[in-house]
Amino acid sequence: MKVRPRVGITVGDPSGIGPEIARKAAADPRVSSICDTILYGPSSDQQIARFQPGRVSAAAGKAAYDAIVTATADAQAGRIDAIATAPINKEAFAAAGLPWRGHTDLLAQLTHAPRVAMMFYAEQLRVILATVHIPIADVPRALTRDVIEGTIVLAARELPRFGIPTPRLAVAGLNPHAGEHGVIGQEDDAVLAPAIAAQREKGVHVEGPFPADTIFVRAIRGEFDAVVACYHDQGLIPIKLVAFGQAVNVTLGLPIVRTSVDHGTAFDIAGKGIADPSSLVEAIRLAARLANQAISPEL
Repeated sequence: MKVRPRVGITVGDPSGIGPEIARKAAADPRVSSICDTILYGPSSDQQIARFQPGRVSAAAGKAAYDAIVTATADAQAGRIDAIATAPINKEAFAAAGLPWRGHTDLLAQLTHAPRVAMMFYAEQLRVILATVHIPIADVPRALTRDVIEGTIVLAARELPRFGIPTPRLAVAGLNPHAGEHGVIGQEDDAVLAPAIAAQREKGVHVEGPFPADTIFVRAIRGEFDAVVACYHDQGLIPIKLVAFGQAVNVTLGLPIVRTSVDHGTAFDIAGKGIADPSSLVEAIRLAARLANQAISPEL
């Protein structure tokens, strides 16, 4: 008999909707029919009552951090097969004196992963981010050739796990019209194009840089399997437009399976019992598939 994967669910910031959607998702038949789940962090009514809904606090940030650390240790030790994470709050992390800006950089440090990337996965579109939670003014400096090549390599290496054996990748340009050959900025020709060319020479199916205002449409229509975006909102706006609530955040490059939701802590509705667990349900289901090293249609 096939062994059911064990997926750890971290509840995220307990002042947000994380504990609510974690409990709802764990009880959802779409989840319970394919895997076993374990909740990490404050999840009972009594535990959640210690935190004020919708309020940033150091205590909530520390509780979210502790849950991630424990779940990661269990995943590395083989006690669970994958992690699906509910959203954390970056302000609460800062209030707790924690230096990490999100799950991705924290998980990379906890697992000693040399290079990671954030991918948003949906049936209609896959987007991999070359840079993540940095100010927009810092993006051009952060987009080095090494960063672009490393992101392309990760995408090409990991997408076969999602049922795409030979990924066709596209890179979105940084500047309007991908720089118009240097007329609107130098980065596309000076940094992105050489990185793409170098990976093409190594056999990777990657093209670009293409104007960002059309490349996502081309990918949705089936011309490419995934798009490498230069910065956070460039990639997240299109994926949320076409698949909000169904898209799953996956960390590429980790030695463990980690998926997450495509939304934040939603402090405005925390504690009201109306939060939609759909994205977390999809994250858990994908985590279960990846833990089995195959994506099965019936899942």
